[in-house]
Amino acid sequence: MKSRTIRKDINLRRKTRVAYKVGLNSDRPRLYVFRSNKYIYAQIIDDVEGRTLVSASSLEPSIRELAASETKTEQAKRIGKIISERAVASGIDKVVFDRNGFLYHGRVKAVSDGAREGGLNF
Repeated sequence: MKSRTIRKDINLRRKTRVAYKVGLNSDRPRLYVFRSNKYIYAQIIDDVEGRTLVSASSLEPSIRELAASETKTEQAKRIGKIISERAVASGIDKVVFDRNGFLYHGRVKAVSDGAREGGLNF
Protein backbone atom coordinates (compact mmCIF):
# COMPACT_ATOMS: atom_id res chain seq x y z
CA MET A 1 0.00 0.00 0.00
CA LYS A 2 2.82 2.36 0.74
CA SER A 3 4.22 2.19 -2.80
CA ARG A 4 0.83 3.19 -4.26
CA THR A 5 0.77 6.33 -2.11
CA ILE A 6 4.31 7.22 -3.11
CA ARG A 7 3.44 6.79 -6.82
CA LYS A 8 0.40 9.08 -6.44
CA ASP A 9 2.58 11.70 -4.74
CA ILE A 10 5.15 11.54 -7.53
CA ASN A 11 2.44 11.92 -10.19
CA LEU A 12 0.83 14.83 -8.33
CA ARG A 13 4.18 16.62 -7.95
CA ARG A 14 4.92 16.16 -11.66
CA LYS A 15 1.46 17.44 -12.61
CA THR A 16 1.81 20.47 -10.33
CA ARG A 17 5.27 21.29 -11.68
CA VAL A 18 4.06 21.13 -15.29
CA ALA A 19 0.95 23.19 -14.51
CA TYR A 20 3.07 25.87 -12.82
CA LYS A 21 5.44 26.14 -15.79
CA VAL A 22 2.58 26.22 -18.28
CA GLY A 23 0.62 28.74 -16.20
CA LEU A 24 3.39 31.30 -16.53
CA ASN A 25 2.27 32.01 -20.12
CA SER A 26 -1.21 33.43 -19.62
CA ASP A 27 -1.16 35.22 -22.99
CA ARG A 28 -1.58 31.90 -24.84
CA PRO A 29 -4.35 29.34 -24.42
CA ARG A 30 -3.38 25.93 -23.08
CA LEU A 31 -3.57 22.68 -25.07
CA TYR A 32 -4.53 20.21 -22.35
CA VAL A 33 -4.19 16.46 -22.97
CA PHE A 34 -5.73 13.65 -20.93
CA ARG A 35 -4.96 10.03 -21.67
CA SER A 36 -6.99 7.16 -20.29
CA ASN A 37 -6.28 3.51 -20.99
CA LYS A 38 -8.75 3.45 -23.88
CA TYR A 39 -9.37 7.02 -25.07
CA ILE A 40 -7.55 10.32 -25.54
CA TYR A 41 -8.94 13.80 -24.95
CA ALA A 42 -7.59 17.21 -25.93
CA GLN A 43 -8.89 20.68 -25.07
CA ILE A 44 -7.72 24.20 -25.71
CA ILE A 45 -8.47 26.21 -22.57
CA ASP A 46 -8.36 29.95 -21.96
CA ASP A 47 -7.18 30.21 -18.35
CA VAL A 48 -7.91 33.95 -18.10
CA GLU A 49 -11.63 33.46 -18.75
CA GLY A 50 -11.68 29.89 -17.47
CA ARG A 51 -13.46 28.31 -20.42
CA THR A 52 -12.82 25.66 -23.05
CA LEU A 53 -12.37 27.11 -26.52
CA VAL A 54 -11.99 23.92 -28.60
CA SER A 55 -12.10 20.23 -27.76
CA ALA A 56 -11.70 16.85 -29.45
CA SER A 57 -11.69 13.29 -28.17
CA SER A 58 -11.60 9.77 -29.49
CA LEU A 59 -15.10 9.28 -28.06
CA GLU A 60 -16.77 11.49 -30.67
CA PRO A 61 -18.84 9.32 -33.03
CA SER A 62 -17.37 10.78 -36.23
CA ILE A 63 -13.82 10.22 -35.02
CA ARG A 64 -14.63 6.82 -33.58
CA GLU A 65 -15.75 5.51 -36.98
CA LEU A 66 -12.56 6.71 -38.67
CA ALA A 67 -10.33 5.36 -35.91
CA ALA A 68 -11.87 1.90 -35.57
CA SER A 69 -9.00 0.17 -37.36
CA GLU A 70 -6.16 2.38 -36.03
CA THR A 71 -3.88 1.87 -33.08
CA LYS A 72 -4.26 4.14 -30.07
CA THR A 73 -1.15 6.12 -31.06
CA GLU A 74 -2.54 6.71 -34.55
CA GLN A 75 -5.84 7.80 -32.99
CA ALA A 76 -3.95 10.25 -30.77
CA LYS A 77 -2.21 11.77 -33.80
CA ARG A 78 -5.59 12.11 -35.52
CA ILE A 79 -6.97 13.90 -32.42
CA GLY A 80 -4.03 16.31 -32.56
CA LYS A 81 -4.73 17.11 -36.21
CA ILE A 82 -8.46 17.55 -35.57
CA ILE A 83 -8.00 19.88 -32.61
CA SER A 84 -5.48 21.97 -34.54
CA GLU A 85 -7.89 22.28 -37.48
CA ARG A 86 -10.66 23.38 -35.12
CA ALA A 87 -8.34 25.82 -33.36
CA VAL A 88 -7.09 27.40 -36.58
CA ALA A 89 -10.70 27.73 -37.76
CA SER A 90 -11.55 29.64 -34.56
CA GLY A 91 -8.49 31.91 -34.87
CA ILE A 92 -6.05 30.22 -32.50
CA ASP A 93 -2.56 29.55 -33.83
CA LYS A 94 -0.30 29.66 -30.74
CA VAL A 95 -0.81 27.51 -27.65
CA VAL A 96 1.10 26.16 -24.68
CA PHE A 97 1.24 22.36 -24.43
CA ASP A 98 0.07 20.93 -21.08
CA ARG A 99 0.85 17.23 -20.88
CA ASN A 100 -1.03 17.02 -17.56
CA GLY A 101 1.76 15.18 -15.76
CA PHE A 102 1.96 12.40 -18.34
CA LEU A 103 5.39 11.61 -19.71
CA TYR A 104 6.08 13.09 -23.13
CA HIS A 105 6.14 9.94 -25.25
CA GLY A 106 3.71 7.62 -26.92
CA ARG A 107 0.18 8.93 -27.27
CA VAL A 108 0.87 12.29 -25.62
CA LYS A 109 3.71 12.95 -28.05
CA ALA A 110 1.50 11.81 -30.94
CA VAL A 111 -1.13 14.43 -30.02
CA SER A 112 1.49 17.18 -30.06
CA ASP A 113 2.95 15.95 -33.36
CA GLY A 114 -0.50 15.91 -34.94
CA ALA A 115 -1.26 19.38 -33.63
CA ARG A 116 1.98 20.74 -35.07
CA GLU A 117 1.23 19.14 -38.44
CA GLY A 118 -2.21 20.74 -38.35
CA GLY A 119 -0.78 24.23 -37.92
CA LEU A 120 -0.54 24.97 -34.19
CA ASN A 121 2.64 26.57 -32.85
CA PHE A 122 3.98 25.82 -29.36
